[in-house]
Amino acid sequence: MAQDISRGATGPYAGRTFVVLNPVAGQDDLDRLVREIGGAFAVRGADFDLRRTEHRGHAAELARQASELGYRAVCVVGGDGTLAEAVTGLAGTRTPLAVVPRGTANQVALNLGIPLDVEEAIEVAVNGRPRALDIGRIAGRSFALVAGAGLDAAVMATATRELKERWGFGAYIYAAVKEALNAAPVRFRITRDGQLLEVDAVTVLVANVGELFTGFLPIRFPLAPRPTSSWNDGRLDVVVVAPRKLPEFAAVLWNAAHKRFGVDPSLLHFQAEEITIETDEPVPVQVDGDPTGTTPVTASVERSALRVFVPDDT
Repeated sequence: MAQDISRGATGPYAGRTFVVLNPVAGQDDLDRLVREIGGAFAVRGADFDLRRTEHRGHAAELARQASELGYRAVCVVGGDGTLAEAVTGLAGTRTPLAVVPRGTANQVALNLGIPLDVEEAIEVAVNGRPRALDIGRIAGRSFALVAGAGLDAAVMATATRELKERWGFGAYIYAAVKEALNAAPVRFRITRDGQLLEVDAVTVLVANVGELFTGFLPIRFPLAPRPTSSWNDGRLDVVVVAPRKLPEFAAVLWNAAHKRFGVDPSLLHFQAEEITIETDEPVPVQVDGDPTGTTPVTASVERSALRVFVPDDT
C-alpha cells in the first residue's frame, strides 16, 4: 500500500521505488492507470510507494524527499513538465529516475527510447539500466529536454491544460499555428561562453536532448546535428530560429528536419556550456513545456548530473 513519505514512513527503502503520479497529465482514466501501475510492479515482484502530486513544484519536493529517504529510484508517471520538476529534485543525487510517459508530448521518453506503454515502461523502470545524463539549468529549474525563449514559449502558454485534455497533441498544432501567424522577430542578445551574438529571431531554443517528435506524423525535428550523442556531451545545443517573414517558416522546418544547420541563415546552431539570453523587451520563457517567466535568463549544463533508467539496448 502506498505510504506518505512526507511523514517519514518507517521501514527500509533501499529496494523500493517511489512513484510520483501527476493526476492531471495525459488523458488516462486515473483509477485504471493506478491499477495498471500496481499490477505491473507486482508481477515483477517490485515494491513501490505512490504519491500523487498536488500542486506545481510538488514533484520536485517529493523526488528530493524520496532520494533523502534512500529509495532505489523515483519513477515519474506524467508528462515532460512533471519530469522536469522531478529532475530538479534529483539533480546531483545518486537516485536514478525512471519514466512512465503519460503526458501529451512525452518528448524525453521518445528521445531516450523509453516505451510509451505503461507495462513496458515499468519493465524498464524495474529491470532497465541507469545511464548518466547531462541536465540543463535555467531560471532556478533543471531541465532534461529543452528550454526556450520567444515563440516556442508562447506556444506552450497557449496550449493550455484544457486544450490538451480536449485535443491531445493537436493542442500544440493549434497553438503553433496561432502564435506563428502573429510572430514578429525580436532582437536577441545571446552570450555563449563569453561571446556575444546579436540577432533578430522569433525563438531561441536551448536543448539538452536532441530531437522534437510530432504526435501523429512520422516527422522529427533534430535540435543537434548528432541528436543521439547530445545527452551526455557536456554541452547544450542552441538553435536560433530567425525567419524574416512567415513564408520562411516552411524552409526553416524543412532544413531542421533534414539537419541542415548553417545552410539557411534563418536557422542557426551552436553549442555552449553557458548561455545568457537577453531581449529589448521581455519575451516568455518555457522549461520542458512549462511557462517559466520571461527574459533575461541564463542557462548552463550540469554534466552527468542525473541517472535515468533506459532500455538495455539504448
